Amino acid sequence: MPQVLAGRGWVAKARAVGLCWLPTDTLIAAYLIGIAGLILLYRPQIPGAGMLLALHAAGIGLMLVLAGADRLRDPVLWVLRHWYPLPYVAACYREMAILIPAVRRLSYDAVLARLDEWLWGVNPVLWIGSLHRPWLTELLQIVYVLFFAVVLLVAGVLWRRGRLDEFRFYAFVISLGFLVTYLGYLLVPVRGPRFFLESLHTAPLQGLWLFSPLREVIDRLESVHYDCFPSGHVALTLLACWGARWISPALARLYWIYAACMVFSTVYLRYHYTVDLVAGALLALAIRAGAPRLYGRSREGD
Repeated sequence: MPQVLAGRGWVAKARAVGLCWLPTDTLIAAYLIGIAGLILLYRPQIPGAGMLLALHAAGIGLMLVLAGADRLRDPVLWVLRHWYPLPYVAACYREMAILIPAVRRLSYDAVLARLDEWLWGVNPVLWIGSLHRPWLTELLQIVYVLFFAVVLLVAGVLWRRGRLDEFRFYAFVISLGFLVTYLGYLLVPVRGPRFFLESLHTAPLQGLWLFSPLREVIDRLESVHYDCFPSGHVALTLLACWGARWISPALARLYWIYAACMVFSTVYLRYHYTVDLVAGALLALAIRAGAPRLYGRSREGD
């Protein structure tokens, strides 16, 4: 299997000078450089463009430092070396809240809402309102919030068991999933039915105890909402289901049950149009098919 990201000539040169450069490093560095180019192109209309460019440069510099220190096997550096994609993809997500309003200045909500009505004959987000119950709203909000923990659990188990090769590949897959969804947000800015269809909802969602606090936390973390298409929750949960297979069939079955509940929650809680979910599922399938080749990993037994 050709190693598309792992086997470039410049990667071999980096390793020759003592850098342990991984496919995940190439992926994240390429994303940072690409977005930096976008910031340069639209610099006059992006708030804090100079600071963003400096952060991109610093991010790549830190990656080089960690790649060079990999051979030292310092316990702290060893952990940072392998877990740094987590804060990086989180920072890239936050950056979209700055870039999308400045660069795109439009929303495709009306288009996706019409597509949903065309597919179903009714707007599914509004139709599903008849099922709303406080206890169900509470449960599904908890399911929705657990998304990050569910995705990270696979990585944690692989790390805990010392399965480093599989951990690195999973880190690559999840990083790829997140970064591609961010590009989707940039290309197709969508706020979601919670906002676009607000005037059509017959009643506000109500939970029991945790619903409102959890939704407020999500709102603070997400800042400006243009993060619906494709659904990252669907794409990354499906990729996590794939990763769970490497640990045990029992865990994979639990993940598929969670995935079904999570997919339903995205529409029930008014976060997504169903078109977003289809796009997220197709993205997961594409990554599932292409990630081994990009990484340079045999698909036998995956």
